[in-house]
Amino acid sequence: MAKTGVVEGDPLTVKEMELKRELQRLVKAILSQEEINVDAIDKTQQILLALKELKLKRRSSSFDLPFPEEFRCPLSKQLMRDPVMLASGQTYDRPFIQKWLKAGNRTCPQTQQVLSHTILTPNHLIRDMISQWCKNNGIQMPDSVQFLNDEGLTEADRDLFLSLLEKMSSTLSDQKVAARELRSLTKKMPSFRSLFGESADAIPQLVRPLSQSNSNVNPNLQEDIITTLLNLSIHDNNKKLVAETPKVIPLLVDALRSGTIETRSNAAAALFTLSALDSNKELIGKSGALKPLVELLDEGNPVAMKDVASALFSLCIIQDNKARAVRDGAVRAILKKIMSNVHVDELLAILAMLSNNQKAVEEMGDLGAVTCLLNIIRETSCARSKENCIAVLYTICYSDRTKWKTLRDEEKTYGTISQLAQNGTARAKRKANGILDRLNRAINLTHTA
Repeated sequence: MAKTGVVEGDPLTVKEMELKRELQRLVKAILSQEEINVDAIDKTQQILLALKELKLKRRSSSFDLPFPEEFRCPLSKQLMRDPVMLASGQTYDRPFIQKWLKAGNRTCPQTQQVLSHTILTPNHLIRDMISQWCKNNGIQMPDSVQFLNDEGLTEADRDLFLSLLEKMSSTLSDQKVAARELRSLTKKMPSFRSLFGESADAIPQLVRPLSQSNSNVNPNLQEDIITTLLNLSIHDNNKKLVAETPKVIPLLVDALRSGTIETRSNAAAALFTLSALDSNKELIGKSGALKPLVELLDEGNPVAMKDVASALFSLCIIQDNKARAVRDGAVRAILKKIMSNVHVDELLAILAMLSNNQKAVEEMGDLGAVTCLLNIIRETSCARSKENCIAVLYTICYSDRTKWKTLRDEEKTYGTISQLAQNGTARAKRKANGILDRLNRAINLTHTA
């Protein structure tokens, strides 16, 4: 009995055989001639294109055959090429369920069950059954290397990914090669970052060389792994997964204290990107990350300063982390850099954020912040920096009466606060007028007394 797939009398097969014979004749003629026959080469290209079209047409017609319902993807309604299971236990074709999840859906399309996780597990049983059915019907499945999913990844990419992760448990030389490759791939291919979200073991495998109780971690290996974590954390769907994987945040905190300066800088950058989620801000704060961030800021290495400032700003949005940062010496370190004219604009923003912490305000007053901030208002052309300066001064003014004389003298000599009340941003005007009102009322009370 003839199979329903590709058979001897199939017109497509007959046409293909004719084209191949003609192709062989042309290639033989081209190779036997001393001079290049342009017409023969053009005809050869035409035949190759025709063969390609036949292959695509056969593939399309093959999949029009009726097939068992359990082989059909519930989303695409087509024969599944790469069946995977959701947390709900339902099976879908990988590119279509990935598209569903990428759109922000966190439920099973069939059962509407809320998913406990979005890891996709290959359904090898269904895949083997589909493969056998295709074989029985003379259908050639698309090559895995050619089959792209919605993220632009091939099965070859997945195989490489798994191979590299396995090497992270091998010898040091294998670990170094694999870590460097993973760093490169997660930087160049945003789609490669999504692979780490498909397996609960992927990130633990990545960080395993750093998790072992070995104090002599290879600095290059550490740098590559930490930088890969940074690359992964850029992917929005990875932020929660990366932060909540045990050992990851502690390893980032360790990296802030050790390794190359690039390792420390990238660890700070990773904490910054992870802190985009409020739940991660709390996790990172509780991990003890603020102290090494402050210490790295205090060291003042220009490579790390920007990343450290960004991480501190983002983390200190929540109140508990402000208290932690102040306790860990942030005010002193920040003022020291501002007075040295280092990253003034960025650090003023953090200082303004910390100024609703009473202990921070007291420290600012003791460390000479008032004079420093007034000088900046006079000298800078940055409206945002002026605004942050006056916001801090406003808080100090309302909590420490001993600083009123300095503010009055500044106003009498330069009119600094009045000018800002007229020309500053809306917030700066409010804060400046608040200070002026406070100072004027204090003068009136003195005269009345």
